[in-house]
Order: sequence, then structure tokens, then C-alpha cells
Amino acid sequence: MKPIIETQHLSKWYGNVLGLSDVTLEIEPGITGILGPNGAGKSTFLKLITGQIKPNIGTCSIKGKRIWNNYPLFSFIGFCPEQDAFFDELTGWQFVTGLLRLHHYSSAEREDKAQKALEIVELVEDKDRVIKSYSRGMRQRLKFAQAIAHDPEIIVLDEPLNGLDPLGRRKIIRLIKSYKGEGRTIMVSSHVLPEIEAMTKRIILIHQGKIFAQGDIHYIRDLIETHPHIISIKCSDPRRLASNFIQEEFVLNVKFSSAEKTLLVETNNRDKFFSLIPSLSVKNNIEVEEITSPDDNLQAVFDYLVGK
Repeated sequence: MKPIIETQHLSKWYGNVLGLSDVTLEIEPGITGILGPNGAGKSTFLKLITGQIKPNIGTCSIKGKRIWNNYPLFSFIGFCPEQDAFFDELTGWQFVTGLLRLHHYSSAEREDKAQKALEIVELVEDKDRVIKSYSRGMRQRLKFAQAIAHDPEIIVLDEPLNGLDPLGRRKIIRLIKSYKGEGRTIMVSSHVLPEIEAMTKRIILIHQGKIFAQGDIHYIRDLIETHPHIISIKCSDPRRLASNFIQEEFVLNVKFSSAEKTLLVETNNRDKFFSLIPSLSVKNNIEVEEITSPDDNLQAVFDYLVGK
């Protein structure tokens, strides 16, 4: 399968701040997840491959053609930015049809495409409201609508699930996955691993402006499983539970949180740890109210791996 997007030694800096450093990649059709902590360089990378900013060094090509200053290529790309970029006095309908006008569609075509895009994100009933009255979730869906309205072959989404409720997230994830079946090229950035995991197994990790790793999602999962985890347990008797945990070799540390009836346990084997909790709670007549893992996220994985 021929790559749709290619970068060669792509680099970008802002004064003394490095945004991206020496990135060489080939992106094929399908869904590719761009993972990295906030400030890792994800947005800079996406702006470079969509021709919004000029690289200091290196090149980026779409279908074998340089993207920078090559305006005809823009019609192939749909971009959903992380930050809002609206004319707040416009209605949602005016915003989407206005952007479609820039693609030189006729009035009838603009209305047809805008209607379809707004139907997909379920904003038809609110299309005549001014954007400044939209909730955060509605604004996020409107950004997605303008990105897909002109039916692009390449869809680039920068943190597209921010501000959406759980149901809205599931709907957008299903929609993104449906585009893969149509042979499109979709790039999705996030700092939340489960969001990307729900969409694709193909990932690129960015850290401090560099490609840290790329490949299958299971590789990243393995990285997560090998680093120590902090598990928070809220229960009826944290001290009794702690006395049982400290006997286990896979429990590295136990301490009590400032939160009421909450125990913090550090473990290097989550599977064994979670399998032990039911038996211990039943044996000691302890009621477990809540179990969370505050460091089970991409930022914690990067912190651990970089420190290592």
C-alpha cells in the first residue's frame, strides 16, 4: 500500500522552543493515532502535514506533492483543530456553508453538504443558533462537521474528543472508524491512550518533538504494564486491607491517602493485584467502594520510560 503522507527530516522550532525534530514517517490509508503528553509536539506535527505552517527543515508531501503553499492539495484535507477557531457571531449553518464556499461549491452544493455534515454530528436542530451560544460539546461537534463537510480523502483530527460527553465520544469514534472502511486516511491525536485504542492499533508516539516509538498498540500496552502503578482503593477498612497487601511480593509500597478511607498501593503487577482484591475483601469483610488508577495514562508511561 502506497503512503499518502510522507515526511522527511521534518523539523520546526519557535525561537528557542523546539516544536518538532527530524521526523521521518510514511502514513498509509487507514487510521493512525498520534499519541503524546500535552506539549509533546502533536499539534505542530499536524499543522505541518496540513500545510498550515512552514517547516524550518525537511519536507512533507501529500500524494507525492509538497504540501506547503500548494493550495490545490487543501481540498483533499479536512482538519479539526484542538483549539476553537470560530466567528462567534455566525450561526453553525453560516460557519459551515461559509467554509464550503472557499472550496468553490455552488450554493446548492454548499447547502447539501452542510446539511449532511450537521446531520452526522447531530447539530441540525441547532444550526441557526449563533456559535457563541453553543456548549463546549456542540462547538467540538461543529469543528468536526466543518472538517468532513467537503468529503475529504484525508481527515486530520487534533484531540477531537475533547469536551464531548461519553455518548458523544462513542458516536465520534464509530464515525472515525467508518471512514477507514471507505479507504480514507485518518490521523487522530490524543494524550489519552484508551481513546486511540478504541479506534486503531496503528500508533505513533511523540515526546519532546521526536518520534519516541511507532507500531502496534499492543506494544504501548506492554510498556504500560511493565511500569509500576499506583492504585487508589476507597474501602470501609483501609488499614486492615493494607496489612494484607504488604505481604505480597508484587506490592512495592502502601500508604494512606489524605482522602477519607482511601488506600494507595504501588504495584508492578496489576493483573495479580486486581485478582487479589475480591478474595481479600470477602475474607476480611471489607466493603470496597471505589478502585481507580490515577497514573494509568500516557503521561505516566512517558514519565516512567523517559526517567528510566
